Amino acid sequence: MNAQSVRPLATVLLFASLIVCISMGIRHTMGLLLTPMTQAQQWSREVFSLAIAVQNLAWGACQPFAGLLADRFGARRVLWVGAALYALGLAGMAWSSTGTGLSASAGLLIGMAQSGTTYSVVFAAMGRIVPQARLSWAMGVVGAAGSFGQFLMVPVAAGLIDGMGWFGTLLVFAVGALLMIPLGATLTRGLTPAAAHAGQSAKAALSEAMEERSFQLLALGFFVCGFQVVFIGIHLPAYLLDRGLSANVGMTALALIGLFNIAGTYGYGHLGNRYPKRLLLASIYLLRSIAVTVLLLVPLTPLSVYAFACVIGLLWLPTVPLTNAIVGHIFGMRYFGMLSGFVFFSHQVGSFLGVWLGGKLFDATGSYDLVWGIVIALGIIAALANLPIDERSLASRTAPADTR
Repeated sequence: MNAQSVRPLATVLLFASLIVCISMGIRHTMGLLLTPMTQAQQWSREVFSLAIAVQNLAWGACQPFAGLLADRFGARRVLWVGAALYALGLAGMAWSSTGTGLSASAGLLIGMAQSGTTYSVVFAAMGRIVPQARLSWAMGVVGAAGSFGQFLMVPVAAGLIDGMGWFGTLLVFAVGALLMIPLGATLTRGLTPAAAHAGQSAKAALSEAMEERSFQLLALGFFVCGFQVVFIGIHLPAYLLDRGLSANVGMTALALIGLFNIAGTYGYGHLGNRYPKRLLLASIYLLRSIAVTVLLLVPLTPLSVYAFACVIGLLWLPTVPLTNAIVGHIFGMRYFGMLSGFVFFSHQVGSFLGVWLGGKLFDATGSYDLVWGIVIALGIIAALANLPIDERSLASRTAPADTR
């Protein structure tokens, strides 16, 4: 029986959205923890930055395997294990007293957890239900939920940090992460593994994708996306503090990014059903570079920061539904979890470099200026890389032409 006939599409989207809201919402509060944790533990910014960089790299490295397991055995167990690892990593982060412990908990454990509780696994489950014609829109809805999680959790985290400190905040979040276990059970009810049938093997599907130029260009663009958003998400609050603005400005900026990303992710996901996704992706990367350039050129005030946050929020994560929809359309949904996981690995390599270089170059130069310049240049490169992508399915490219 088709899963869509068992449950309404709206119900599936609701539970998928709640899972991503929790997982991504907690993740986007890490920037608020940088200053209080480094000050309390007497760590350099590079120590905290390295741990978050390890998190992003572990997330990306584990994502193809989490996606393949979801394809082959179903998403439920992957979501359950991911939620448990998330809670364990957050608790371990609270009790870490060394940089090594922080990298193991905030880095390795939470990174592994995110590979099992975010887009590739959730989208793999959704792809079994949502028609191709509406896939970009549906992914935009769930991507917008992740943005709402950022909008919701950033002020919550700020309030918790003020009220009970960073230690208590991490323990509260650890308990909250466990909510993804019952949500995952409800999301995946009635779904059977998609890749359990005879046909193309996972190895053959991966080899086919790796040789496809459009897949390579998508991965390049997603690398840039990871570099940009993680650098901004983690280092923007500290950058604003260094420039004499209050901590509240940084908190408000992150919340505005999350708020406007709801509209941006949903809106671009909807547009992806009507216009070439490659052109939409190119516009996102180019506009990000323009927005950062303007931020650096105008006087830095709360108003200019909030304006930047609104604009960059519209461009924050609409790359996710658009990129994943292209992967699904070109290669189909059978091994979508694995293939989208490999593209996402590129995103996380960029994330690793963005957050780590942010701390490393700041400690070396006393300024974020060099990294801002890299962010701008990479955005232009990604815009150009997305233009030649061929969005047609592989099957349609090899089908005989209609000579009537």
